[in-house]
Amino acid sequence: MARNNNNNEKMSREQAGQKGGNKTARNHDKEFYQDIGQKGGETTSQNHDQEFYQDIGQKGGETTSQKHDQEFYEEIGQKGGETTSKNHDQEFYEEIGQKGGKTTSRNHDKEYYQDIGQKGGNSRANNNNQ
Repeated sequence: MARNNNNNEKMSREQAGQKGGNKTARNHDKEFYQDIGQKGGETTSQNHDQEFYQDIGQKGGETTSQKHDQEFYEEIGQKGGETTSKNHDQEFYEEIGQKGGKTTSRNHDKEYYQDIGQKGGNSRANNNNQ
């Protein structure tokens, strides 16, 4: 423990915060934390714009990419895909497929589709020859 000049024992801010956090954790359940998280999220969204979320998302993504390798991303992608497939039906996939197709068609020209068609054709030919 940190001491002051009068030799009275005093807790540091860190120690006091830890003590308070532990007591709060003992006195409250999961629902309590969900409620305060929800309230905090709502307040944050009222006080910040889209640019704020883009900035913190980019920072978080950069930090995550520095700390993790390809295997990490494959694992979380697999988990996310499995969870999504459990929670959604065929109609969901049809909808997002159509949205993706429309967005892609707006963002690419005829040459793009010729290139990917060629690649797909080459890939299929290679698979049939094996």
